[in-house]
Amino acid sequence: MSRTAADIGPAALEFLTERHLGTLTTLRADGTPHSVAVGFTWDPEAGLARVITFDGSQKVRNVERGGYAAVTNVDGPRWLTLEGPARVSREPERVHEAEQRYAQRYRQPKPNPRRVVIEISVSRVLGSASLLG
Repeated sequence: MSRTAADIGPAALEFLTERHLGTLTTLRADGTPHSVAVGFTWDPEAGLARVITFDGSQKVRNVERGGYAAVTNVDGPRWLTLEGPARVSREPERVHEAEQRYAQRYRQPKPNPRRVVIEISVSRVLGSASLLG
């Protein structure tokens, strides 16, 4: 059964506010996966998972070429993966919103004039039964 962002209930929503690092997976030009540890945030109103990073990084190049990404949180037996079409935004207001959300979940990010935000429009959700039951 395929689940979408609409299936993210209270337990999963709480899990996505706890301070856990996750992984971001994108595809390299040769089709192999590129998975890296990241902090990410979930915006249920917009249906977006956001990852702040710096312009020119491998993950930015992969998203701009491939247009798809997945982020995963794991804590013991609890896990969630949010995946979907992805884009890179350099718009200052979108980057600022991503920084604010990151600060709420993790800590205030250090200033970075090359910062961009990867926005994943979540179209598929996978997870443990305890979170998506």
